[in-house]
Amino acid sequence: MTAAPDGPADRAPSRPVRTRRGRGPGDARRPVYDAGSLVTVAVAEFNTRGYDATSMEDLSRAAGISKSSFYNHVSGKEELLRAALQRALDGLFGILEERAAQNGPPLERLLHIVRRQVEVLTSELPYVTLLLRVRGNTDTERWALARRRAFDATVASLVADAISEGQVRATVQPWLAARLLSGAVNSITEWYRPGRAGAENLPDDVVRMVSGGILPSA
Repeated sequence: MTAAPDGPADRAPSRPVRTRRGRGPGDARRPVYDAGSLVTVAVAEFNTRGYDATSMEDLSRAAGISKSSFYNHVSGKEELLRAALQRALDGLFGILEERAAQNGPPLERLLHIVRRQVEVLTSELPYVTLLLRVRGNTDTERWALARRRAFDATVASLVADAISEGQVRATVQPWLAARLLSGAVNSITEWYRPGRAGAENLPDDVVRMVSGGILPSA
């Protein structure tokens, strides 16, 4: 995604997987990972298998390293889950810190947040997909769900402000509008694929549709 001038705080990029020359027959190269690149491997497995169904054996097999080598970098799969969810949540909450999300009429701020949500979702697709699939079965999942609720509460508060200022019809219920906005944006994870035709216009298209339907002007 092309970062907005007042975009979210920088996040550490995914690290490329290096290789080193082995000592066995054929002098084959083996992958060399660090904690950051192992998160990328884990997210792919969690999204494919489901977090609960993914074992450390599955993760080490996907990475092409031994389980003991995996434990040299992380304490277990929940640490990987936490790091992945943190990346998704940092992207979303970074939006709320942007100048356009904090200043100006409530409806403009709200539409900015929606547009940027779509941008974050498409640029961090595997991580946001994982965030949307957690069910609260672990402490880490419950923490992530609480953070999601806090984000939605901010959106609902902005809807209420837009209503009070006459920018959105008074018949719109803030909590319902927030849920519908969240559902509209989050559903993109089910069908969006990078490089899809028209993807570059997706943020503006979503904003245009929600402003005409979920958030109609007064």
